Amino acid sequence: MMWKKAIALLCAFLAAGGLTGCGETTGAPHREDKAAGASSETPMVKKDGKAIVVYFSATGNTKRAAEIIARAKGLDVWEIKPKEPYTDSDLDYTNDNSRVSREHQDRSLMPEIDGDVPGWDSYETVFLGYPIWWGEAPNIVYHFVRSHDFSGKQVIPFCTSHSSGLGDSDVLLEETAKSGEWFPGTRFSGGVSESDLIDWSRHF
Repeated sequence: MMWKKAIALLCAFLAAGGLTGCGETTGAPHREDKAAGASSETPMVKKDGKAIVVYFSATGNTKRAAEIIARAKGLDVWEIKPKEPYTDSDLDYTNDNSRVSREHQDRSLMPEIDGDVPGWDSYETVFLGYPIWWGEAPNIVYHFVRSHDFSGKQVIPFCTSHSSGLGDSDVLLEETAKSGEWFPGTRFSGGVSESDLIDWSRHF
């Protein structure tokens, strides 16, 4: 009879959700909780007005995601590019003296951005894409957010990462912007499928 009790206990454990962590093995989007004290209310999406996808990408993962979202929704797209492009050695996060490591250690090191979004004031909705570096958005994304007025705009952050989570990156960018109506961010794995991206974009 002991084996029957053991099976019953195992079934109860599984029913209680003991294996829910296994669901994070695909590239499906993962919406994380915002920082403590942040609003839990999600703003309503504007159905009218112009929208654009603005993104920064270093290795191509965020670029791919941004272009799929823009194509699926028929939106304009603009890439945040540093005037001094990142080299492979710049992106070596294992080297404490690499460019990205130094920028991570010193928030004042803001890469200069090449150009600007044409007709920025005409957009009412901005999908903002970026990779996750050391659990947060890269300095160049903070630079972009700090140098633009988001008043009257809705901002939908999304990020890509192979291992790190969203963290507080969306909250910190919102705090940096000091304007706009920001949605909770969504993190995608680096290998997210096109169908998952399209399904997510349909919510907006």
